[in-house]
Amino acid sequence: MSETSEQNRTQVPDSGTEAVQTRRPTSRGGGAPASRGRTTIADGVVEKIAGMAARDVDGVYAMGSGLSRTFGAVRDRVPGGTKAVARGVKAEVGEVQTALDLEIVVVYGVAISDVARDVRENVIAAVERMTGLEVVEVNIAVSDVKLPEEEEEEPQTRLQ
Repeated sequence: MSETSEQNRTQVPDSGTEAVQTRRPTSRGGGAPASRGRTTIADGVVEKIAGMAARDVDGVYAMGSGLSRTFGAVRDRVPGGTKAVARGVKAEVGEVQTALDLEIVVVYGVAISDVARDVRENVIAAVERMTGLEVVEVNIAVSDVKLPEEEEEEPQTRLQ
């Protein structure tokens, strides 16, 4: 296999002579480095990104249904357990596109349509920016409303 190089002739100032510069190609063996190989993104990665983006929106109290939030609160208190960032998010990831289903709880008094729009915009922007995937749809299900007089949904810790 022979390697080709490009030669550029440039005029050297002050001397009036020509100098030959040799430039070597930056990529070898099959195109640009960025196009060699394939990147796959797991559903869980997209779910975490979407979950974080949705929680950042004002008016979103929590993610997931009541039962999943209860189990998640217990799991969060277990030493060594991880916080369930992807709770309430389901992603279907293809090679270049993704679709998301979110289940949210909104704060009483906010316009649900405005919160849903803001969540959709924030999630799409975050997922597309971080993954390069095209978000084809974000379906939002509002499963509950957090009323001001409701207590926090944290389980009581019992010592035995």
